[in-house]
Amino acid sequence: MDLDKAIVSADVVLVEFYASWCPHCQRMMPVVAQVKELLEGRVPVYQYDLDSNSDAATGAEVESIPTFIIYKGGKDVWRHSGEIDGEVLLSKVESFC
Repeated sequence: MDLDKAIVSADVVLVEFYASWCPHCQRMMPVVAQVKELLEGRVPVYQYDLDSNSDAATGAEVESIPTFIIYKGGKDVWRHSGEIDGEVLLSKVESFC
């Protein structure tokens, strides 16, 4: 889904920018999968590969990967670059619900 449409698809949305060649992104894949499963039906989670979505990454001002962005009401309300504990990410997303 196009990033502009994704960020307004629900009140709260989690977006991750990653790259297949990034070791930190690879380590985060199972963590993000678990968070996505735990948020299912409540908060959509969208993942964008930097290499095939460079315009979206530039528009979102992504400077390093992985980058996680929480949008609320279509606005960027929180972001984190680098690896993050799944429970921390989950609780951060839930704090905006």
